[in-house]
Amino acid sequence: MDQISTDIAPTRPNAVDGVDPARVDVKGLDPARFDALLDGSRARERRALIRMAIVGTIVLVSFWLTQLFDFKRLAEGIPAILQIGSEMMPPDFTRWQAWLRPLLDTLAMSIAGTAFAVIFSIPLAFLAATNTTPNKVVYHATRLLLNLFRSIPELIKGIILVAAVGFGVLPGVLALGLHSIGMVGKFFAEAIEHVDPKPIEAARAAGATPVQVIWHAILPQVMPQMLDTVIYRWEYNFRASVVLGAVGAGGIGTELISSLRIMDYQQVAAILLCILACVTIVDSVGIALRRKLA
Repeated sequence: MDQISTDIAPTRPNAVDGVDPARVDVKGLDPARFDALLDGSRARERRALIRMAIVGTIVLVSFWLTQLFDFKRLAEGIPAILQIGSEMMPPDFTRWQAWLRPLLDTLAMSIAGTAFAVIFSIPLAFLAATNTTPNKVVYHATRLLLNLFRSIPELIKGIILVAAVGFGVLPGVLALGLHSIGMVGKFFAEAIEHVDPKPIEAARAAGATPVQVIWHAILPQVMPQMLDTVIYRWEYNFRASVVLGAVGAGGIGTELISSLRIMDYQQVAAILLCILACVTIVDSVGIALRRKLA
């Protein structure tokens, strides 16, 4: 075996027991050890192929269940899509002044809903992080609460809240805020769990109170991730607030649904272009904020 040249060293990409067979100098290597490396590498490759096959099967079954393979049905819908598209031309902007306030309401909903979520997410995140929670009971209870907020879509929350408090932007803000608490709180908690423990230990050893530990040892580490999460969620909430208008939560979505109901597709096209412009502006602001905070 010691006659084997390194030129024929195996080129398997996987490592076994921390050793990559492709980088092993096999001169003088025990044959049993060399065979074990190859067998382990092949076993890892087989497991990877099995996992890929399982994922691929799940994807194909999902395509079949959702009728994405029904090409005949898809083809039959193309003429209708083209017909609606032709009826949208040219876009009708004659009522553009009437859309300014709904667009402003939509923007305000996204900002207020995001701010509402951040206010409640920060304390919940510290209770839901393993390294800052008081005990396991509080940890699991807070995690369950965040899952509850996150599991119910904002559209369903919007329908319930419209029935509870009436039409307008208030139910939209509450729906966005409650759903965002579940998402933002989860991301905040995960960021807190991955902080470097050394500053925390040093602060506690110096006699810092829990609030001082959070303020001086944890927040400086997680603030960039938190700000990035808030910006992303604001961008998402602006788009979601448009959909909430469809259930009576105010904003430009209400105008869009009204035009769709009377099949005024030229106005629909104009409103969609206005929404596209606003989404582009919001995304651009988000990118600028990320660059400034980086």
